[in-house]
Amino acid sequence: MKLEIKGFKTHVATGGKTFDVNLPTVVFLHGSGLDHRSWALQTRWFAYNGFSVLAPDFPGHSLSSGAPCKTVEDSAHWLSDLLAAASVEEAHIVGHSQGFLTALELTKLKPTVVKSLIGVATAGAIPVNPVLIDTAKESAVKAAEMMLQWGFGYQTHLGVSPTPGMQPIAIGRKIMGSNPLAVDLQCCADYSGGEGAARLISAPSAMILAGQDKMTPMGSGQAIAEALSAELTVLDNYGHMLPIEAPHKVLVALREFILSIENNR
Repeated sequence: MKLEIKGFKTHVATGGKTFDVNLPTVVFLHGSGLDHRSWALQTRWFAYNGFSVLAPDFPGHSLSSGAPCKTVEDSAHWLSDLLAAASVEEAHIVGHSQGFLTALELTKLKPTVVKSLIGVATAGAIPVNPVLIDTAKESAVKAAEMMLQWGFGYQTHLGVSPTPGMQPIAIGRKIMGSNPLAVDLQCCADYSGGEGAARLISAPSAMILAGQDKMTPMGSGQAIAEALSAELTVLDNYGHMLPIEAPHKVLVALREFILSIENNR
């Protein structure tokens, strides 16, 4: 579906079902240079099993218009506006990589909106090598190629794919090479508010981390998990691109955590 945020059209995937504000809502936030397609399997399962789903393309990414957010804090305000436009009063917020930084800031900004907070292959801070940012300014395609070499575990580099006939690295290259990757990476590099945000957050939290993550090392993710008193899941044989590299395993972890909260309400 399309939502208008500050005069610009935002594309929001709904998992193949019409969005129903009366159902529990799960919001999926993509990482740097990516889009709603990161969450294809997870959004579909939740949409067809009693939830409503919102998986937006951030401004200036893929099917959403407008200028990309230049700070994580700006992206949190944008997300708050998006939820208001969809009449969502509370939601489970799931963020991959940079998307989790936005989720942290949203939880600090609008704590009553966040029913639960889940980070996937991420941390409270995501330092970025300046050379990678400079490369992305020169060519998003070149920077995407570098990130995808680092971003997947060894099984994917050997040709293993969770979806027969589809190659995750090639798909990632196509998406990231067409999006404002340099702006996203600079947002990550500039953000230092994660630890402070975590101290203010009381929402139930979970972290799903990757044992072969070369972009947000597992120790950093474990540190923010401890700060949030989060439930921790580690998927040992996968890299940073967990939502598309290990979609079924990520779904299982998300499903168990979110259903445990819903069943106890």
